[in-house]
Amino acid sequence: MTTISKELVQELAPTGTLRAGINMSNFLLVNETSSTGEPDGVSPRMAKAIADELGVELKLIPYKGPGDVADAAQTNEWDIANIAAEAERARFINFSPAYCEIQATYLVPPSSSIHSIDEVDKPGVKIAVKERAAYDLWLTENLKHATLVRAPSLDESFTIFDQNKLDVLAGLRPKLIEQQKLMPGSVLFDQSFTAVQQSIGCQVGKSLASEYLKDFVQRAKQTGLVSSLIDQFNVKGRLSVAT
Repeated sequence: MTTISKELVQELAPTGTLRAGINMSNFLLVNETSSTGEPDGVSPRMAKAIADELGVELKLIPYKGPGDVADAAQTNEWDIANIAAEAERARFINFSPAYCEIQATYLVPPSSSIHSIDEVDKPGVKIAVKERAAYDLWLTENLKHATLVRAPSLDESFTIFDQNKLDVLAGLRPKLIEQQKLMPGSVLFDQSFTAVQQSIGCQVGKSLASEYLKDFVQRAKQTGLVSSLIDQFNVKGRLSVAT
């Protein structure tokens, strides 16, 4: 275990309170509200565990989406951020190893000529996706031929997919399972094109904080903290402990 030194606390929580940036759009990681009206779920509880270990108070700072959390790294709005690790974000954020992961895949409309993930990346194929989600960043980097059509939210990505008669809807499997019910006859692929891995990050240049967060996450997986939170917030089977 990393020693909780004064230097570590000063680097990670310089105001005396740990400010945690929380992505409110991830409905698996933030799926309840506490008795005090604050966001609750796996992500806020991971932040609370860190604050408790450091011996400081916790302040949750909610953001509409992961892109907003990432942007705030450059304006010193938070001390730690609970979002998916991506290369674009790593320019400003040092990420821990992943503590949990969620599969990302595709939904296609009834009678689609696309029958597998391998058939998606073709010229002329249009994919609806929530802008700046981790899987949007992955698709942006990896797709060669298909076109991404971005929407501000998960629900709006389905609306664009449906109303504009697009070829594919990309998303996290648990949300796509819900959205599939809105389009009878649509097909959700069994395969996944990536797994979105959730991590905890701090601003670059904070070496003590970065090493501590890496150690904390490894211990949280080994001791069963992550799995117990997944059970507690009833997201088992939709959220998995990262390997």
